[in-house]
Amino acid sequence: MITLGIDLGTGSVKVAAVDEQGSVLAQAKRAYPVNSPAPGWAQTDPAAWLAATQEAAEQVLAAVASPIEAVGFSGQMHGVVVVDAGGAALTPAILWADSRSSAQVAAMSREFSSEQLARLGSPAVPGFAATTLAWLREHQPQVLASAACVLQPKDWLRVNLGGAVATDPSDATGTLLCDVERQEWAAEMVAWAGVTTDLLPPIIGSTQQAGSVLLGGEQFAAVVGGSDTACAMAGIGMVAGGGFIAVGTGSQIGRVIDAANPDLSLVTHTFADVGPVRSGWYRLGGVQNAGLALETALRILGATAAEATDALRQGVQADDPIFIPYVAGERTPFMDGQLRGGWRGITLATDRAAMLRSVLEGVAHAVDLGVQAVVASGCSMPNTIPLVGGGTHDPAFQQLLADATGSALGIVDAPDAAVIGAAMLAQGRTRLPEPAALQGIVEPRIEQHRLLRERQQRIVQAVQDQQRERA
Repeated sequence: MITLGIDLGTGSVKVAAVDEQGSVLAQAKRAYPVNSPAPGWAQTDPAAWLAATQEAAEQVLAAVASPIEAVGFSGQMHGVVVVDAGGAALTPAILWADSRSSAQVAAMSREFSSEQLARLGSPAVPGFAATTLAWLREHQPQVLASAACVLQPKDWLRVNLGGAVATDPSDATGTLLCDVERQEWAAEMVAWAGVTTDLLPPIIGSTQQAGSVLLGGEQFAAVVGGSDTACAMAGIGMVAGGGFIAVGTGSQIGRVIDAANPDLSLVTHTFADVGPVRSGWYRLGGVQNAGLALETALRILGATAAEATDALRQGVQADDPIFIPYVAGERTPFMDGQLRGGWRGITLATDRAAMLRSVLEGVAHAVDLGVQAVVASGCSMPNTIPLVGGGTHDPAFQQLLADATGSALGIVDAPDAAVIGAAMLAQGRTRLPEPAALQGIVEPRIEQHRLLRERQQRIVQAVQDQQRERA
């Protein structure tokens, strides 16, 4: 059985034909821009998603001789696409990295207790559907007045390819509109956001049928699909008790759990796993500033990623400047959409290599602070933590992450995990038959770990300084 997986990422879409063993037979990728017309905004024209998906799918379908049985979807979490009765977007899609709703976040935090928010799986943060919709209610009420439905990104894509209106538990629980344990829309939060439950899609299992989609001039049965993180866990065969670190545009530190067990500290997230409703959950440290911060800093410095990793091979030095990586606010562990990035400690002796090295170090600290938060929430990580994602291929950066976390990292060569997971769902399965094999293990270096933990405190201090200045 061969199925098609479609993974709608923040900056690109990947389409792959996958067999029953989880092997990719053919794949294609197309990029599209993330636009920021105002400070803190992050949005994309959904028409760009549709065009990119159709192009990539045509390439894959032309390369595969065997018939495609069905199509599954994976997508970036939390975003909002408000559509009319025909499924057309009424505004650009507002993405997870968008922080325009900071005032609404503050209002939600005042109006709801930590227990109420914990039942929704997350603290009040910008970029989630509830806070984004509350912003639209205040600033663009005509959009909601014209709305027929509010969709998550992957669900918008499926609908506009011809599929049915629906969402799955893994995406629904990433909206701040859904009771995470019951996996039903929470009427009180839906009303607070300024919409009604009839504007939200039904929540059904990730492998359930969702009509058919048109790709490359052919009709294919479609299933609902899941969020990108949950699909990636499916695509590497992660089971209850397992954990991982993924690094890409953002970073995710995950631990699969068998009960919702809300985090009352509200510094991590609890989301549903892919599969039937109420079948599983995972704890997540959601770090916004990984590749996003790296790309921003490299643009400022006029440098390439290769230059940065070359500089890193010299090793982090005690007198290197400190890069604060929070260029788009931050979720775990600070849950503060107003944080901003920068450098501290630049001296006359600072050279270009030190600046570039500091950027990668700052990203590693952001990841490690996420790991610490997940552990503090009661979810211990494995002795050897699988490391996955498109931002983890360079050995120098792998070593930096091991040194920063103080943990052994098992390298998983799974750049296609999310798209494989989407294809697995189209086969009616929620996991690979066998967990992905480790390609190697990177052990932390104790002295470097001590140095990095000392330097990490300067980032925490910079965050606290920003927060005091705003108080």
